[in-house]
Amino acid sequence: MPESRKRKKSGHTVGSTPTPPAGPRPSPHWWAPTMVALMVLGLVSVVLTYLTQGNLPVPGLGNWNLAIGFGVMITGFFMTMRWR
Repeated sequence: MPESRKRKKSGHTVGSTPTPPAGPRPSPHWWAPTMVALMVLGLVSVVLTYLTQGNLPVPGLGNWNLAIGFGVMITGFFMTMRWR
């Protein structure tokens, strides 16, 4: 007697849960407020440095206050690239 064709087995077995498709995960809830706060804080720092001729926000640093302000701002902008 001829033998019947065998069925192809699927990867799903009884009792196992299918894995969700791998994709980008959403950002944590604190990501966007932190990102915006860093950009605003950096902007305030740079403006304050220009208005006080480098005496504030940290006295004694002079124009390094600009570098710190721009660094904080750039950190906020880099966070926008990872925001989902």
